[in-house]
Amino acid sequence: MSALRVAVVGAGVMGGHHARKLRDRARDHGDVVLTGVSDRDLARAEKLGAEVGVPSVADPEKLYAEADAAIVAVTAVAHYEVARRALEAGLDVLVEKPIAATLEEAEQLVALADREKRLLQVGHQEWFNAALRVVRTQINRPRFAEIHRMGPFPERGTDVDVVLDLMIHDIEILQQLLGTEPEKVDAVGVPVLTDHADIANARLTFPGSCVANLTASRVSFSPLRKFRLFQRDAYFSIDFGEQKAVLFRRVSDGEGGKKIEMQQLETDPGDALATQLEVFLAGVRARSLAGLGGVSGAQAASALRTAVRVIDAMPDTDALE
Repeated sequence: MSALRVAVVGAGVMGGHHARKLRDRARDHGDVVLTGVSDRDLARAEKLGAEVGVPSVADPEKLYAEADAAIVAVTAVAHYEVARRALEAGLDVLVEKPIAATLEEAEQLVALADREKRLLQVGHQEWFNAALRVVRTQINRPRFAEIHRMGPFPERGTDVDVVLDLMIHDIEILQQLLGTEPEKVDAVGVPVLTDHADIANARLTFPGSCVANLTASRVSFSPLRKFRLFQRDAYFSIDFGEQKAVLFRRVSDGEGGKKIEMQQLETDPGDALATQLEVFLAGVRARSLAGLGGVSGAQAASALRTAVRVIDAMPDTDALE
């Protein structure tokens, strides 16, 4: 089986992570080749290219003739244009989240990938977190979710607000677990260090009476990535940062009553980004993500649709006075 040839577009923080994972996989497994890196800042591309030992260019299309697939890790506002050009060049694409800066762009990418019969996967890597993986199959008609995703001001992602930067991770997870988009959205957001909302809270009401309360902040001193899910007979607490999950279940106390039993679920902490890459490569070979667990373009567009609804539901900051 020949090695898949993959180019990385974007030499920033995430592009660097992707390029190193590809280099390491090429060394350890031999089923992939990193063909080059691209960035409109040529000096940045050259620095990363020298580190991972591949050619570097400013124009990504110079890499496409010698590639089977591309990983797009540019700024969110450029996702559409870069991913579109890669798809039109006949490449399968893994684009970082959010899939695009606008819903219209996202839908156009999904349609283009379908028309060109190309794979379009989106980098919602929290879906591959070890703690979430052990919980997925045990979820049964949840009624309430309480989710916090908070951290210090980042080096990247501030070209969009905190909903598209952080909260969209948890929106995507919720919608995959519940299999639907929310019926009702209430939200509030406040800008702190940028012109966009840097802190946001949303209350999502899903069909079937599940309500989710999500808080996202990129101006908090300490990182927190907790996902709590309540259903009739159990409560799951997931710590994405620690890759740990705890199950609290209602059981009989042996005397005709009930008690709460706590169980630390066994997880195999791993590298979510490497797992995501493995799924992408398998999807490219199989020509489908079906059964592999990757986040498809359509699923990512669905998450973006809800994220846009959250943003649109936020009152103007002046109206909060």
